[in-house]
Amino acid sequence: MNIDIKLHKVDLPDDLSFSDKIAVDCEFMGLNVERDRLCLVQISNGKNDAHIVQLDKNKYNAPNLKKILSDKNVNKIFHYARSDILFIKKYLEIDVQNINCSKIASKLARTFSDKHGLKDLIKEFVGIDVSKQLQTSDFGGELTEKQLKYCANDVIYLHKIFEGLEKILIRENRLKLYNEVINFIHARVNLDIASFKDDIWSH
Repeated sequence: MNIDIKLHKVDLPDDLSFSDKIAVDCEFMGLNVERDRLCLVQISNGKNDAHIVQLDKNKYNAPNLKKILSDKNVNKIFHYARSDILFIKKYLEIDVQNINCSKIASKLARTFSDKHGLKDLIKEFVGIDVSKQLQTSDFGGELTEKQLKYCANDVIYLHKIFEGLEKILIRENRLKLYNEVINFIHARVNLDIASFKDDIWSH
């Protein structure tokens, strides 16, 4: 399969347009939001395309990217939205609007499995066994072709995956529950920012 991968420095181009449903993913220097910076944001229209924005670590001035992520009319499909939205809020200083999350959808829909990673979902819904070998590579400097392809793989399949998960949620009468969980996601991110990492509902 040929993937149209475009690397953009600092921000998305002014003349680039997207559909009303996009897939979004991020790459960081690590998983500690206070220590590890946001490096990349990937976006796909779901048509074997990937636009990868390499952010300026000194300014994070990306108005076109911020505009699309903040647009309430554009649905954004993430995998593990909690982490990506946390880093976006910290470094781009915006709240992402109109969110879906394939990991949350998978945990509610695929209760027959304990495998909810993106690699597992791609294999089940797309039939492709992708490599996650570069997941822990350095995304803070010059990017290799292999890294760019890895980043693209994180978004190009999300539309199809979420469509499959949504069908299960509807079939099993769990779509309302899923939507209620998604509505809580900004509060969960704010709890992360406030250093509440544990389950606040536990005894």
